[in-house]
Order: sequence, then structure tokens, then C-alpha cells
Amino acid sequence: MSQHDSDQMTHREIMEALSGLLLAMFVAMLSSTIVSNALPRIVADLHGSQTGYTWVATATLLAMTATTPIWGKLADLFSKKLLVQLALVVYVVGSLLASASQSMGMLIGARVIQGIGVGGLMSLVQIVIASMVPPRERGRYSGYIGAVFAAATVAGPLIGGVIVDSALGWRGCFWVGAPVAVVAFVLLQRTLHLPVIKREVKIDYLGATLLVAGVSLLLIWVSMAGSQYDWLSVTTVVMVLGGIALLALAAYVEGRIASEPVIPLHLFKDRTTSLATVASIFIGIAMFGATYYLSEYFQDSRGMSPTKAGLMSICMVGGLMVSSLVTGRLITRTGRWKRYLVGGSLLLTAGFALLSTLDGDTNLVLIGLFMVVVGIGLGATNQNLVLAVQNNAAQANTGAATAVVTFFRSMGGAIGVSALGAVLSHQVQTKVTDGVPALIESGKVTTDQVAALEGGSVPDISSLPDGLRQLYESSFGSASGHLFLIAAPLAAIAFVAIIFIKEVRLRTELADLSEEEVAPDAAAELEAGGALR
Repeated sequence: MSQHDSDQMTHREIMEALSGLLLAMFVAMLSSTIVSNALPRIVADLHGSQTGYTWVATATLLAMTATTPIWGKLADLFSKKLLVQLALVVYVVGSLLASASQSMGMLIGARVIQGIGVGGLMSLVQIVIASMVPPRERGRYSGYIGAVFAAATVAGPLIGGVIVDSALGWRGCFWVGAPVAVVAFVLLQRTLHLPVIKREVKIDYLGATLLVAGVSLLLIWVSMAGSQYDWLSVTTVVMVLGGIALLALAAYVEGRIASEPVIPLHLFKDRTTSLATVASIFIGIAMFGATYYLSEYFQDSRGMSPTKAGLMSICMVGGLMVSSLVTGRLITRTGRWKRYLVGGSLLLTAGFALLSTLDGDTNLVLIGLFMVVVGIGLGATNQNLVLAVQNNAAQANTGAATAVVTFFRSMGGAIGVSALGAVLSHQVQTKVTDGVPALIESGKVTTDQVAALEGGSVPDISSLPDGLRQLYESSFGSASGHLFLIAAPLAAIAFVAIIFIKEVRLRTELADLSEEEVAPDAAAELEAGGALR
């Protein structure tokens, strides 16, 4: 047994440190889930459009995506504990700014700052756990992460719904997480003690800038095409070619110029990392893109209050929580993980296919059952994809490898929210526009009343005349089904990628932290036949 092995933390020490980490993870998840039910009220209050609704989420996801690999690289260079605490501070600053927002622009800017902090928390928590726990045991702790993810997903909409319906209003949703972040900060200071490996610091700012610029340009194009300019236009050509060129240049910088790239391309020599990345992208697109608009569906199509819409999320989160805990323990017991990824991605595809049948009149019990299926699928895939990649990465590259998977899942989420939001906006606007003439002709609404839906703004549904309200609810219901119809084949692509991943039984020991004793990349380890088993 190596010196490092003898210094491994006991279960009690791990659980003490994990308390602060899981609280930090809860705060990160709360930032998005608590706002989801408040968004219809926020957008109506700040006179925003459906595009603005989309960008409140996209801004956070994009900031998460852009900074995740940087946080991961920093974790291989600096104190992981200090970085987690820094991420908490950034999150709190963004939250307080968001609570004071006076316009959609200010809110979106504050959400960018929040996203930077959340990007650090989402990746660093998993990186820290990887530093404390051998892969074989990591399944159990990954299950805890999944359970916290589920708890935040349940508590967020419920707390958010109650706050929005109270005297605090929607602004209270942003600062409510600050006290929790402070408690997490203190717990981490007292319980988390990790060795720090110091080496020369070289951050690839050029690669990160090119990467986020390319992704941002393509997302802006997707979210605005069809409303601000035509899909087939000079603007479209310039933005698409510009985005592709920036991403190609980023790949060149990462592969040929940067000595410490934010996304080490050599990691993709390992088949597990490459396929897990593909799966993460498409799961991210489907998961974030489709589920983000469920709360809007329940409020704008089914007339629910924010609190009731939050209660509906229990169905999905219940499945996610049970699935995360059960699969985590089974993986720890057996060391086998692929079967759960395969089964989870298959259920995810089936769940989205079932949800594609929903419209404004679908039985709520059926919708709840479909959401349970999606939740079980998410619980079995989300954390376990990261676990599979960590198992194949050298200890010196654990931070970068974890960040790569998280990065591409977040990027897929940003793409999904933006692209599917554009689809939703276009379909709702088209259906409402097509239905208005018949309402005017029948005398149910007047021309002046129709003006409430002009300009692409999201109206306060409850304030609309009965005819317009029913038209809008019906249009939003049927348009929502189309989002899941798109999400299902995307999840199926993730399923196919997972099928081709080669399973390597989880190792039972931590690799030595000494760089001299660690293979330069996972591919070298696999070729040597060891895979650090």
C-alpha cells in the first residue's frame, strides 16, 4: 500500500467534508430551479419577450459552460477548497445583483455572474470528491450528489413558487440562496482539508475566449433567427460562419498553441471520454432544453400558480432521487456502471417520447407518470457519465477530465434551451397569429385586445380576455409537445454513444498524486492494460 493510500480519508471524514460540498451543490442547483417557476411572472413584470425568457436561462448556462473548463484547470493548479469558496462568493454577488434587476438586460447580466459561480460549484464539487474517494467507492457518493440534485430540483420550484406568491415577490427568489451559501462556506472552511499540488500556472485565456465567443455567436443566432431576421439571410450566413470559424480557431489553439489548454484534446484519445462527451452533449440538449419549459407549460397552458407548478416537478425529481441513490450503491457494490447508463439513457428516450404527446388537455396523471420515467433515466445517467470518465483519467488530469464532461453537458444545455426556446416561441406565435382572425370574426375579442400579444412579449395570461387566454393556452400546450418530440431522438443519440463505451471496472484505490507516478493521459493507461484498476 502506498503512502497515499494509507492517507485516504475515513468514511466519517469524507461525510463531514461532504456536508459542505453537498450544500454548495444544493446552492448551485437552487439558482436555476428556484427561478424556473418565477420566470413567467418576472418576464411579465419586466416586460420581456419569449426570447428574453430563454436568455435568462441561456445566459447562466453559457457562463457555466465557458467557465467550467477554466475552474477544472484551476483545480489542477490551486487549492480546491479555496476555489469552491471563491465560486460561492461569485454566486452570492450575482444573486444579489439579480434581485435588484430593473430590466431584462440587467437580469440577464446578473445571471451571467451567477453562472460563473455555478460553473465552479458544479465541476469543483465532483473534482473534490474524486480527490477524496476511490472510483469504486465514488458511486455511493455520486448517489448523494444525485439526491441533492433531486432535492434542489424539488425544493427550488416549491420555494420559488411560495416566494413569488408571497409579499417578497420574485426578487426574493434570488437572495434566498445567499444564507445557504454562507453556511456552506463556513462548513467547507472547517471540514475540508486536501493536499495542494503547486506547479507553474498557465491558463489558456485565448482558447477559453474563442470557445465562448463561438458558442455565444451561434446561440444568439439560433435564439433571434426568425424574429429579428430571416433564417435564410445575410445575417444568418455571417453569424453561422463566424461561429464555426471561432470554434475551429479555438480547437487549433487548444491542440497546437496552448501549453495548458482548458480542454486538453489528448483526453479524447480515450474512447470512454470521447463517447461520454458525445452522450453528455445530447443529454444536455434534451434535458435542459425540454425540461426547462415544463414549468412554463404548467403555468401558461394549464393555468397553474407557481406553487402548483412546483408541486408537479415532484414526479420527475422523485424518480431522479431514487434512481441516483439506488444506482450509486449498486455501482459501488459491483464496480459495474455501463448497464445503468444504457438503461438510464433508454428510459430517458422513452420518457421524452411519451411527453411528446402532451398538449393543453393531456391528463395530468399521465404527464406525472411520463415525468417519473424521465427522472429515473436522468438519475441513472447524469453523475455516472462523469464517474466513468474519472475512472479512466489519471489523477493529475481528473479536474480537466471532469470539467470536460461537465462543460459539454452545459454547452448542450445552453444549445437546447436556446434552440428549443426559439422553436417554442415561433410555434406559439404562429398558432396564436393563425387563431386570432377567427376570434375577431366571432366577436370574442376585439382588435385592441389582440394588441396585448403583439411584439413577441410574454403576456400575463390571467389578465387576457377569455378568448385570447384559451387560444394562448392551447397554442402553448401543443407547442410544448413538439419540444419533447425533438428531445427524444437527441436522447436516442446519447443512448447509441453509451452502447459503444467500453466498460472498465471501477478501481478501488486512488491514484498517487505524484505527477511522476501518473500516466500522462488515460489512453496511455488503457494501452498499458492497467486502467489503474
